[in-house]
Amino acid sequence: MEIEKKYLVSELPDNLPQYKCRKIEQGYLSTSPVVRVRMDNDEYYLTYKGKGLLAREEYNLPLTKESYEHLIQKADGNIITKKRYEIPDNSGHTIELDIFEGVFSGTILAEVEFDSVEEAERYNPPAWFKEDVTMNKMYHNSNMSMLDVSHINTGNGE
Repeated sequence: MEIEKKYLVSELPDNLPQYKCRKIEQGYLSTSPVVRVRMDNDEYYLTYKGKGLLAREEYNLPLTKESYEHLIQKADGNIITKKRYEIPDNSGHTIELDIFEGVFSGTILAEVEFDSVEEAERYNPPAWFKEDVTMNKMYHNSNMSMLDVSHINTGNGE
């Protein structure tokens, strides 16, 4: 079960380069149900996600590089690329700060995962988080993959 909240951010942390950073590329074979292939640095996965916005089932299966390269060519819509920074917050959680590249350049989202829905609902985000977009389907990567990118509003004032 994946339980996470998503936020737009108002500014990037000054010390961003000190945090672990991963390069992610992903494409969607299906958006209903969500079936995704992902390259995460040098690891490759096929992921199934159930329905839901705050909480949903998620299953990851490892892929070989060759399998990933074959499947990513079959993805529908936009291929999503981003740098993900892992930033510890002062409540014991890790903020996954996604800085999108390519067609979504300028979009920046922060995700925080939780052990329970109750814990997610009690979460007090840092001051540099601008808006909770957890319930806004537009900010789910699977929906972003299907957007017409010719007139995107990134939500970050750019």
